[in-house]
Amino acid sequence: MLNYLDKLKNTDSGNFFLMAGPCAIEGEDIAMRIAEKIITITDKLQIPYIFKGSYRKANRSKGSSFTGIGDEKALRILERIGREFGVPTVTDIHESGEAEMAAAYVDVLQIPAFLCRQTDLLIAAAETGKVVNVKKGQFLSAGSMKFAVEKVKEVGNNKVILTDRGNTFGYQDLIVDYRGLPEMQSFGVPVVMDCTHSLQQPNQSSGVTGGKPELISTIAKAAIAVGADGLFIETHPDPANAKSDGANMLHLDLLEETLTKLIRIRQAIL
Repeated sequence: MLNYLDKLKNTDSGNFFLMAGPCAIEGEDIAMRIAEKIITITDKLQIPYIFKGSYRKANRSKGSSFTGIGDEKALRILERIGREFGVPTVTDIHESGEAEMAAAYVDVLQIPAFLCRQTDLLIAAAETGKVVNVKKGQFLSAGSMKFAVEKVKEVGNNKVILTDRGNTFGYQDLIVDYRGLPEMQSFGVPVVMDCTHSLQQPNQSSGVTGGKPELISTIAKAAIAVGADGLFIETHPDPANAKSDGANMLHLDLLEETLTKLIRIRQAIL
């Protein structure tokens, strides 16, 4: 995976790379179908691709919200996708004890935004030797993420990605400060823009997070124009009935058109 990470910022096509997939692993059949569809698109467009899927959702507003189909079952699905399609896979972990378990199945361990300052969690992820994708907390400045990078690198793991997902704006909204992307790139790591979670509308009275998926392409276009190394997009063939974060996911049928437009922007600024 290190060689793959080295290529993320220096692809032959000059393209950005993509982390994409469903918010959560809902089942084997739908995960495989989503992966196959995205890989067909990214192969066609020469976009380096990492399949994303959470094996478990630990951060939910309501106790009754969907959290997963079982850790091992979901992780085995991620393992199968990586093996059969030949692509790296990424999933998030929530406690330091999960790092070694998840690392046995996936290539990239993701640190959720709310947990990006948890030293034990960052160190545990780094010690697996896997690539560590740290999502910037909504409550942090871009500059403060240098400490997360340092925590991972101090245990001898230089395979770090930083992902922006917006900043808290009031109680129920987020905004993206694009100045943060080049600032985080100055730490010498690839920087990704999370185009879907940055459009969340958290803390709704219903207990279910809202979103503005119609603005996904707007966030993505601006990120590519600023020079983001990669994009993070959660996508689903039926967002309205997705079991997690459907309110801010991109419909899978819109992915190819969106990526094609983004490639034109990328080519224009090279």
